[in-house]
Amino acid sequence: MENLQTEQKYNKLIIALSVVIPLAVAFLFFVKIPNAKPLHFLPPIYAAINGITALLLILAVVAIKKGKKRTHENLMKLAIACSLVFLVMYIAYHMTTPSTKFGGNGAIKYIYYFILISHILLSIATIPFVLVTYVRALAERFDRHKKIAKITFPLWLYVAVTGVVVYLMISPYYSY
Repeated sequence: MENLQTEQKYNKLIIALSVVIPLAVAFLFFVKIPNAKPLHFLPPIYAAINGITALLLILAVVAIKKGKKRTHENLMKLAIACSLVFLVMYIAYHMTTPSTKFGGNGAIKYIYYFILISHILLSIATIPFVLVTYVRALAERFDRHKKIAKITFPLWLYVAVTGVVVYLMISPYYSY
């Protein structure tokens, strides 16, 4: 019963964060800090953080399959921390630096925009999945945690990997 209460206690916070984070990012994406020095150096760093997140997610799944619960827990906490660091850097970059237009033409342009749009939409959808998955583990409701983790893992992995792909595809068009 206590575990159910723990899970229910966080539901409103999960809903709030799942709405507030994407809205704040969308709003802040269009806010530019006047006279701020552009943070051109951030995209390769936050792309690397996305790559590290993907690696942490894979290692965490391997750890849990080997029965290493503590290692799994620590790797997942690191993955969440990486995602938060990414988010802060992403917002800081877009608040200080003009957006870069993708310069490719033909089929590659459509591929880029498909990857970018799916990355953005799934990154929004992933927020509540990650939070619910984490809370279920926190509440020691491992049967329910495992069920949703089977959805959360591929979504989050896709977002992390496509974050790197988007960076690699647009990086030739950055103006420094």
